[in-house]
Amino acid sequence: MKILVIGAAGMVGRKLTAALLKAGQVGGRDISTLVLADVVKPDTPSASIPIETHSLDLSAPEAAEKLIVSRPDLIFHLAAIVSGEAEADFEKGYRINLDGTRYLLEEIRLASQHGPYAPRLVFTSSIAVFGEPLPVEIPDEFPLTPLTSYGTQKAICELLLADYSRRGFVDGVGIRLPTIVVRPGKPNKAASGFFSGIIREPLAGVEAVLPVEANVRHWFASPRAAVSFLLHAAQMDTSSLGQRRSLTMPGLAATVGDEIEALRRIAGDRAVKLIRHEPDPVIARIVAGWPQAFSAKRAEGLGFVAERRFDDIIRAHIEDELGGQLG
Repeated sequence: MKILVIGAAGMVGRKLTAALLKAGQVGGRDISTLVLADVVKPDTPSASIPIETHSLDLSAPEAAEKLIVSRPDLIFHLAAIVSGEAEADFEKGYRINLDGTRYLLEEIRLASQHGPYAPRLVFTSSIAVFGEPLPVEIPDEFPLTPLTSYGTQKAICELLLADYSRRGFVDGVGIRLPTIVVRPGKPNKAASGFFSGIIREPLAGVEAVLPVEANVRHWFASPRAAVSFLLHAAQMDTSSLGQRRSLTMPGLAATVGDEIEALRRIAGDRAVKLIRHEPDPVIARIVAGWPQAFSAKRAEGLGFVAERRFDDIIRAHIEDELGGQLG
């Protein structure tokens, strides 16, 4: 099996790559070659199988051709610019998040004209495809009503994935990721970045800024859970999806206050005191239109699993990023 990971230099992409190399197989098929691509050239991990790395911009029409010419069996499409940046730069958001995906799908379709070819394509969507007015808990049947450019771009890509799957060009699975916390490394431009920052920075002994009120409620999963979603989507039986190719992933509904109290239980008052409340009306406006909780029964019934307590999300970060030890 030849596997292509687009967006491999990102946090989830790096963790997914490590998980693939550790497993050595997907769905009972050995991994023969791993191709890693991103706008910044991904690092080449040590491995017993061939690994190719590419630095390219998927929004350039010729980029997809370079990636699909070798006809990978399994494709993970993680590449995107994040919510805050997509809202701030309208043209860039549509060019990368929408055009890049469309070019990829089209190149796969064209490749199928030269012999049977319909790879499994796992696409990372987002709960930003939903927007107000929202019920307290959003069911699987709820319509896509995005209120941001990022959410709109992801919603359009979900429709494309479904149509190209219906036509037999790809075997697509779209996974709507919860907000992933705690993200390691430096903050990015995502409007949701503070959800990680108020945990990550205090655990490192650094001050964190909280731009919203403590009663803001949202839907979360850990990076560890995100990787498990991707791997499960890569090997699941897609016949049960029918024409509804995108799934809302399970997660944990929690308020910012719940996050802070979980941090207090694990790291104490000293860590909590490093959180500084500094309201940001722009971020508050964006977050106010986001979903708060989901039933996610369809994905759970298909075998997707996430954390049940925010304490477990924090502990996963400590184990995976801090060597299991608090500073």
